[in-house]
Amino acid sequence: MAAIPRPGLRNLFDDSPTPHIAHPPHTHRRDYYLAADGSFRETGGGGLGVIIETRTGEPVARLSVPDEMPNNNVAEYRALHLGLDVLAARAAPSARVGVLIDHDDLAANVNRAVLARGATGYQTPRHFRVPEAARHHWRGIQARLRGFAELRAARINSAENPAHPLANTPQRYNHVNERLQAPFGRPESKRDAEIEQVPPPSRADRHEES
Repeated sequence: MAAIPRPGLRNLFDDSPTPHIAHPPHTHRRDYYLAADGSFRETGGGGLGVIIETRTGEPVARLSVPDEMPNNNVAEYRALHLGLDVLAARAAPSARVGVLIDHDDLAANVNRAVLARGATGYQTPRHFRVPEAARHHWRGIQARLRGFAELRAARINSAENPAHPLANTPQRYNHVNERLQAPFGRPESKRDAEIEQVPPPSRADRHEES
């Protein structure tokens, strides 16, 4: 009998290390998988890429958003912040989430924060290794982490990150920014139907000048 392949993001997550957290089989069974990547270019033209799938591989969201940022580190934090914002608006608080990112310190910070929240006797590090310019996004990421029942971050290579092309050349992938689909196991609501495109977190809370 031929083996049935696992969906792409789940397969990547299962085969990738999760810094600071053991990866026993039960941690592989996530409800959602989120891949995020940020791209920075000194000449401009950077972007944010996000892909979200259910455990069966059903697409939930794909975003390719042009954006400007001061450096690559900030771009990575902004991309994850955006992805978690999108998922939080669509997933139940009981959701178990697998995150895939190609930034060592960010993956480590996410898992440290998860451990500090849920494990008894674990001492929260006094200082996460967060770039100063990304601290606003790190606070947003930490707030989102508290909104899911379980979350693990896996470290993947940039060449394997399916969100990388969306972040690297957003001008080519604008067509993926379609209306977000209803999440797995949850009917579409009026609010879901009104969501058409999600701006980067750095722009989401800007007010128009009067």
